[in-house]
Amino acid sequence: MSKLLLTALLAGTGLAAVSAPAMAKDLGDTWSKERFQIRVRAINVTPDGSGRESVTGLETDVDHAYTPEIDLTYFFTENVAAELIAATSSHKIEAGASDLGDAWILPPTLTLQYHFSPDSKISPYVGAGINYSMFYGESSAGGFNGLDVDGGFGLAFQAGVDYWLNDNWGLNLDAKYVDLQVDVDVNSGSTALNADDVDLDPWILGAGVSYRF
Repeated sequence: MSKLLLTALLAGTGLAAVSAPAMAKDLGDTWSKERFQIRVRAINVTPDGSGRESVTGLETDVDHAYTPEIDLTYFFTENVAAELIAATSSHKIEAGASDLGDAWILPPTLTLQYHFSPDSKISPYVGAGINYSMFYGESSAGGFNGLDVDGGFGLAFQAGVDYWLNDNWGLNLDAKYVDLQVDVDVNSGSTALNADDVDLDPWILGAGVSYRF
């Protein structure tokens, strides 16, 4: 489902890019006045979470989560912008049928974007950048203790579209994919368990409101 949504967004982006020269700029020359844009979204963070614990050989898994997201965009030119994305969410970590515990993730992400038709009512964009995911508030469960998840860097890819209701307010759909691996450590009594290079690789799908000023 996530891949289908991203494919649809990319297809819409390409179509809008081709038709952009023929589209009437019915919102006026907004870029000359507004260089900042802020969005508030509701997002679904869906990690892959696949990996393998080195002692037991059990496969790892990380559940999905819903959370709010806020981001700030600055336009360097009419089409080129940078977006800083911030959100935090809590995820359950499992190994086989065992619940290892929960951890919070704080994944600030910076992307460089290209907006195909920023002054049109339908304004698609694509982006790519870097993510750093920091984990905090780890809480062990099911007889385990000492749960610890290392943070890490990952590449981020993005596609989305704004539908502008007027010069300042619009609706937004956005999809991001982050290529991210982390290490998970936990203790079972006195036995240390670890899973290196767990593929989080989350899809982050969001919908919300845009405001530019």
